[in-house]
Amino acid sequence: MSQNRRKFIKNAAISAGGIGMFSILPSSVWGANIAPSDQINVALIGCRNHGFNILRHHLNNEGVNCVALCDVDENVLHERAKDVKEAYGQNPKLYRDFRKLLEQQDIDAVIIGTPDHWHCLIFVYACQAGKDIYVEKPLANTIGECDIMVRAANHYSRVVQVGQQQRSNEGFNETMEIIKSGDIGRLRKVNIWANFNYGIGATPVEDSSVPEGVDYDFWLGPAPKRPFNRARFHGSWRHFWDYGGGLFSDWGVHLIDMGLWSDDLLGGPERVITYAGNNSNQTGMRDTFDTMNVTYPKKNYVINFDMNGGVQEGPWGKPYGVAFIGDKGTMVADRAGYKLYPEYDNNTESHKTAARSLSNISDAHDHHVRNFLDCIQSREPPRCTPEMGYAAAVHAHIANISGRVGEHLLEWDDENMRFTNSEKANEYIIPEYRKPWKLPEV
Repeated sequence: MSQNRRKFIKNAAISAGGIGMFSILPSSVWGANIAPSDQINVALIGCRNHGFNILRHHLNNEGVNCVALCDVDENVLHERAKDVKEAYGQNPKLYRDFRKLLEQQDIDAVIIGTPDHWHCLIFVYACQAGKDIYVEKPLANTIGECDIMVRAANHYSRVVQVGQQQRSNEGFNETMEIIKSGDIGRLRKVNIWANFNYGIGATPVEDSSVPEGVDYDFWLGPAPKRPFNRARFHGSWRHFWDYGGGLFSDWGVHLIDMGLWSDDLLGGPERVITYAGNNSNQTGMRDTFDTMNVTYPKKNYVINFDMNGGVQEGPWGKPYGVAFIGDKGTMVADRAGYKLYPEYDNNTESHKTAARSLSNISDAHDHHVRNFLDCIQSREPPRCTPEMGYAAAVHAHIANISGRVGEHLLEWDDENMRFTNSEKANEYIIPEYRKPWKLPEV
């Protein structure tokens, strides 16, 4: 851990406190005619799926231009270039190597939509190249890489938005206002659950030859050399430790982030209690866990996370969600909205707080991207800073590490970036990059 960690966290907390609660800025804020100096040129690295969706959210704003695309799969690259041309009338330059893309001088910001194991390298190179960054979550695939990325963003003074878009969700913003106003009383517990079928992994297949047009060695990058297998590639890579953290890191960062936001907590957890296993009878190709229960004791409350891959039903009739339990009532929230269930006071024969609800929330990606674009212009911190991304990712990574080393209780020293009760767990903090790739330094 750098000696600057405490300063970064303090500054992030101050910045986050000044952002304020939810607001919607219409795309017309840019005006019908955008001066060249006010236009923003963006590039996308990792074009196949969610990264391209995020690019669309950028291009739906006036004055935003896609000037470059990069992907190691030529088939994806040319398909997405065609999509941009047909939908937006733009002709981005095409790259197979992100390093060449970062040399393009007219790029203001890059979107990192690659598998998680690539985030750190591309992020640091982009900072060094003077680009602002929208990086998908989790921030990185290891704790050490997350720390490097926070330090890089601060060292190079870049505007960075982490793709934890629930920070821009109207319902979750109102939920936080209600909790922090004291309307549910003292917050005692945050119960989180995530049940999704895809959490068991892809259907097993045999190793095969690399598809034509794919630079598979570049796709692996710093990850270990392995034979090509479609179940480890497009769409299902996150179920293997080399590239991702499974269902827990995928949904975990989104939902844990809400638990931390309710008390404005930054940094890693001091203690994590974990059960992790593969308990489903359904066959799926994965390294990661399909069943997890994780507890994060906090100073003022406790966060519990219940995860089940291969299951779609959950508490409150929702496959995923967050229940904020207070003395006066319970707030149940997901991306579609929230509902406050008040407690009843037998002495006064009345509810302890007012029931309320909100539903039919619009997609938060638009607002999250709009906030990023505004911050590129203003140089203000966006709604989800690298420090916030670090906190959520490290909470998820420690639970996964606990399962991997078979130790149910891990104690974490965030200042010194180490586990104080497990040397086995400490081996998972810093990744070992495959040559010739090197872990970046800041």
